Amino acid sequence: MADKKLHLYGIKACDTMKKARTWLDEKPVSYDFHDYKTQGIDREHLTQWCNEHGWQTVLNRAGTTFRKLDEAQKADLDQDKAIKLMLAQPSMIKRPVLDLGDKTLIGFKPELYAAAIA
Repeated sequence: MADKKLHLYGIKACDTMKKARTWLDEKPVSYDFHDYKTQGIDREHLTQWCNEHGWQTVLNRAGTTFRKLDEAQKADLDQDKAIKLMLAQPSMIKRPVLDLGDKTLIGFKPELYAAAIA
């Protein structure tokens, strides 16, 4: 895995992101970090992640940004509507997203990272 470049997507200031980055930094893997709060994210990535994991996993409904939406924006959610919300406000994307090339992991669980990178 050391020869394969990983891509980590998320937001720099997030505590879970810091844990994931610290974990990766301690391993013999190289990765680049994409801060979708400052660099944005495209529909293609969001669609791919939603197709792989389901929009219910990708959209962070527990976060402050989502909870602050009005009820009309939160009603009748489907994948298309969830992607539009995440494009407009990338902080609603669950993080981190680790792109392994052939699949992605959403959220940070050390044991899942270890199994995927081994």
